[in-house]
Parts: sequence; C-alpha cells; structure tokens
Amino acid sequence: MADELAAAIEASDKGKALDLFDAAMGKGSKPWDVHLSLFPPVQRVLNPPYINPHLPKMYRVCREFIPYLKTGEIGPLVRLEIGEYARRSKLEKPPVLKPVKRTVSFDEIEASIGADDRDKTVALFSAFYEREGGKEFARRLLLLGSGYLDQSLGHSVSCTAFILLEMLDRKGQDPLPALFALAHYFCKGRFHTTPEFAAPRGTFSTDGLAQEALRATSTLGFAGIHHTITLYAVERVSHLLTADERQSLLVVWKAFTGRKEIHKVSLREEGAQPTANYGRFFKTFSELEPTVAASSLVALADTEARRRTLGRFLIKAVCDIYDGSYNPHYLTALGAALWAVNRFAGNCEVAANALYQYLDFFFGALKAK
Repeated sequence: MADELAAAIEASDKGKALDLFDAAMGKGSKPWDVHLSLFPPVQRVLNPPYINPHLPKMYRVCREFIPYLKTGEIGPLVRLEIGEYARRSKLEKPPVLKPVKRTVSFDEIEASIGADDRDKTVALFSAFYEREGGKEFARRLLLLGSGYLDQSLGHSVSCTAFILLEMLDRKGQDPLPALFALAHYFCKGRFHTTPEFAAPRGTFSTDGLAQEALRATSTLGFAGIHHTITLYAVERVSHLLTADERQSLLVVWKAFTGRKEIHKVSLREEGAQPTANYGRFFKTFSELEPTVAASSLVALADTEARRRTLGRFLIKAVCDIYDGSYNPHYLTALGAALWAVNRFAGNCEVAANALYQYLDFFFGALKAK
C-alpha cells in the first residue's frame, strides 16, 4: 500500500490517495505508520507560486502534534496531510548522483548555489553530509539560511530547520529526498552567502526570550505568524548550534521582526472558563470568533495536563473543520502557537497572545474563502 499511496501522491491524484488511505485504515493499518512512510514523496511537494517548501516543513511539524492526540485521533490528521500533499504539484525526482570522492568545502557549496546549479549542489550536499556528518551539514545550512530572513519572510530558516530535523531523525534512511528539496530551494532563493556574525550582545535568557515571544505574537496577520514560526524553528534547532551561534540567530531573528512594540491581548473574562468537553469546545470554535475561542483555551494553560488538553482540542478542531483545502501555515502556525504555550509554561500573557494570533489568522482565512 505504501508504494501505491506514494505513487498516487506523486501523480497528484487526491481521490485515489485518500481511497488508498481509507482502505488501509479499514484493514487495521496504523495511521502514523502511513505518515512515516511518506517521507520521500513529501519532500517533492510544491506550493506554487511560492518557492518555499511549506509542505515538507508541515510534514515535520505534524510529528509534534502526536503526543497531544489519542490513538484513535491520529487518523484525521494524517488524512488531512495526504489530501494536501496529493492535490499539489511536485518537484521531479532527484537525479542519480555521481559520487564526489573528495573533500567538499562549504565555500564550494555556496558557489554552486550562487551559480544556480541545482544538480551539482545536491551532489555537493550529499558529499559534505557523508564526510562531515548530518549535524555539521545542518549547522552550516542553518547559518547560511539565516542571512536571508528578510528576503524569505523567515522561511530560509524555518522551512530549512524542520526539513533538517526530519532528515536527521531518519537514521539509516537515504537523506537524498530532503537534500534535493533543500538544494532546489536554496538555488531558487539564491541563498548563497553565509553572513558574518558579530559577537552577540548579551544573552537571551528565559525571561528575555519570553518577552521576545510576547513581542513576536503582538502582530496579527501573515507577517505576525511568520515571526512566531521563525522563533519556534530557531528554538527547535538550537541543539545543532553552538551557544554563540544560537544567540546570533536570535539577534538576526529580532532584527527580522523589526521594531514592533509589545501588545498584550485582552480576552473576555466570561469566555475564560476551561472545559473538559471537546464537543462543547468545538461548538465555540466553530463560531470562528478568535477572542471567544482563545479565552476558552487560555484557561487551560495553567498546568501540564491541561495544556495537553488544550493542544488536543485545538489540533482536533483544526482537523474536524477541514474543508478539503488548507494553507500549510494553518498547521505550521498551529505548531508555533502550541510551542509558545508550552515553552513559556505559566506565562498567561504569552499563551493568550500566541493563541489569539493563531486563531485570528486561521479564522480570518476561513472566513475569507
């Protein structure tokens, strides 16, 4: 079934892909196993007219939703994914690589990207990866991408980060699909010069980072969610960087977000009653009113157990209201919002801002259809 499903996705045959998934579920297959089998074809899913690999990024972010969900609730998420992957155009299959049997410098990689030579770039990526290791390759590519946050609305780090994380977790699996996706993206974006980092001024302590998260979530709309998604990505890959490099990336990220001031969301007190009943929450959610929905959720942010319920309710609701055609940011921004709620646990101001920013974006987009 896995090969047939991959072929249906590659052929952009959404109906067949969903039928195959439904048949597999009827035979007792585990939906998460189906998700894991999709790594190679998903790396080739495009989202024109944008060059950013939104769908491979979304694929990794969906992994972060699984701890929130009960076993029987994973199926709708994977079905949504399959529909989104299948309905979009695809990048061609990776070329057959000629092994590069010599040491490859990262300067050579940058020159190949600058020359827009995609096939040479993926061959150099592969050689560098093999000789220097996945972690070093990821570190260098993240630093390279960090020079283009303004130009890419943060995607040169956020998409790159999540694709790299998934690739590194696929121990023993051919990394070529991800390397090809990244080579295609970096050549299209002309991301070819690693910036020179000045020594970071001060450090971003936990409290300082919470203030930055509050500032990131203070802007609504498309730009605002990208500020939060990019911070989420930087934090998720911080273990791949040195302490100074992480601080430098945060400095670059802060410059990318501009000089916006902190604005704290004020939620309605009457809506701020937590509920353990998903049906009641979904009824509120379905009204598509961000203030009311965010109020009911933020009341669940005070303990670890209730934050898990908060995440479960929100992920389920986004899946249950699915209309057959989603912007991938609906899921990647959801991942960023849940990250913020949990990363700054107990900070009700960050939780309120993050949830409201996400719901205002998501509900606004649904209403505009």
